[in-house]
Amino acid sequence: MKAQRDLSFWKLWNLSFGFFGVQIAYALQSSQVSRIFSTIGADPHDLSYFWILPPLMGLIVQPIVGSASDRTWTRLGRRLPYLLIGAFVAIVVMCFLPNAGSLGLAISQAIIFGLVMLMLLDTSINMAMQPFKMLVGDMVNERQKGLAYSIQSFLCNAGSVVGYIAPFVLALFLSNTAPAGEVPPTVTWAFYIGAAILALCVVYTFAKVKEMPPHEYAQFHGIDESKYTKGPKENMLRLLVKAPKVFWTVGLVQFFCWAAFLYMWTYSTDAVALQAFDAPSIQEVTGVSIDGQKYDDKYIFNKEMPVIANGHLAIAGIEVDGNFTSPRTLVLDGDTLIADGSIVRQAGIEKIDPSGKSAFAAEGAKLIADGAEITVATSAKAVSQLSLVEPGTSLTLAHIASIDENTGKYVLEETSVLPGVNSPEEIELNYKTVLNPATTQYQNAGDWNGNLLAVQAIAAVLWAAALAGVRRRKAAYSLSLLIGAAGFISVFFIHNQYVLYISYALMGCAWAAMLSMPFTILTNALSGGNIGTYLGLFNCTITIPQIVAALCGGAILHCFPTAANGAPLTVGMLVVSGVLLLLGALAVWNIKETFGSTQKQSTQL
Repeated sequence: MKAQRDLSFWKLWNLSFGFFGVQIAYALQSSQVSRIFSTIGADPHDLSYFWILPPLMGLIVQPIVGSASDRTWTRLGRRLPYLLIGAFVAIVVMCFLPNAGSLGLAISQAIIFGLVMLMLLDTSINMAMQPFKMLVGDMVNERQKGLAYSIQSFLCNAGSVVGYIAPFVLALFLSNTAPAGEVPPTVTWAFYIGAAILALCVVYTFAKVKEMPPHEYAQFHGIDESKYTKGPKENMLRLLVKAPKVFWTVGLVQFFCWAAFLYMWTYSTDAVALQAFDAPSIQEVTGVSIDGQKYDDKYIFNKEMPVIANGHLAIAGIEVDGNFTSPRTLVLDGDTLIADGSIVRQAGIEKIDPSGKSAFAAEGAKLIADGAEITVATSAKAVSQLSLVEPGTSLTLAHIASIDENTGKYVLEETSVLPGVNSPEEIELNYKTVLNPATTQYQNAGDWNGNLLAVQAIAAVLWAAALAGVRRRKAAYSLSLLIGAAGFISVFFIHNQYVLYISYALMGCAWAAMLSMPFTILTNALSGGNIGTYLGLFNCTITIPQIVAALCGGAILHCFPTAANGAPLTVGMLVVSGVLLLLGALAVWNIKETFGSTQKQSTQL
């Protein structure tokens, strides 16, 4: 085996610099995706399910990229072609994802579009991220790997800071609010700018990094070049069976750590809005119950009009001094109250009950209905579509509905008729209470959450620098996770937005250890021609815990009582994260470090 000379600091820097751009994309995904879906209209209890897609894509993509790149030799390099493909897709998707709520789609359609974009974004980020981890394993000797991964951790966290604070900084120049269901311009432009920086970083990487040719790589890693470049690909399952024990012991720690941070990414925005910004809640209609049977909101129609639209009872019109009219728009004192069957301004309009009608204009008020002025003599009331269901009539259950472009009416397909309703009072509305994402408080909390995550990243940079010189890795690893656990749990007791900086800085210590310690310990235990495959498989210790956590998140959240304003107590999920990190800190002591010289038989072709 040929000894690899030490690389200069700047060569080590260039190996990982592209991670800066990739991590900006990853930070925007981590900090803004839950905010985007909440703004579109997703239920907080469903948010963790949306987060199944990113780790699932990583579970599939990274082992494939690792294994394929182990046997890729091109003019562009060995690992770098995968960076090029992944970055290109990520750049395109980053321009579409924040616009999910601005395409004129219904809530369910916008959520599906957003999920597809999220799936593509995380797939491409994983494809672009994996080469940088492999380049260090390929080109850096064991003595410098700790430093190399620390530099990678620094660039990773520096990119995170830029991605996290981008919406907050842009709020100085752009609007931080948008119509209900649409993402604010601050978030949209943060994704655009992140995509541009990622493109520049990819260009820089290709200009500065020159990968080893096959013969030099074979000499450096002590492998047979002919077998390595031309021999059959070893089965991944066999490699797992022959994996060093440290692969599994570090993997157990990874399970607790990545599950903890998945909950932070999922629920942090809502937790901050609830704890420090007193974001108001809103009741959304999820459906109706008729004769004890529940029906989803998207299936309930009164004749050709939806009874419930976007979480609210659809408005049929107004009743002014006992006379009913059905205007498409209604204006009071210059403010639009009702437009196209939906309440667009809550002030002055109470929740409409099933039977009815809620007052929103008192005597003497001037109403403008479809351009015509109406003076209120006694009172004016909103009338919902549901309140028009009269005794003896039926609602229609529409499995599929679309709008006819010519008539503007709903076309119902595959329909069946519900049991007749004797009186409106027999209909029970089903509600859910959530934080109102259309409020300034919630969107400000979304920006502040980015600031908190930026503080976490900065703290991680500083802590990673301290960890680089530590010899007792296990003690430092365990201590870092204990500090992070304290940060997570403390959020439950803090209601000041600035004091939360301390909590998130403590979380940063755990994050720094998670980014550097596992890969240093693992790559030191590996040698031979399958490093890329092993690193791809090791990524499963990041993705599988996130999938498990995402599947359990909604059920765990249901176990907590609601907050004072009736919204889900999402801050409780950060306490769960703290408990998971405590378990991870204990699991660290089960790791026994080994080095590649003792593992050759396990990793060589």
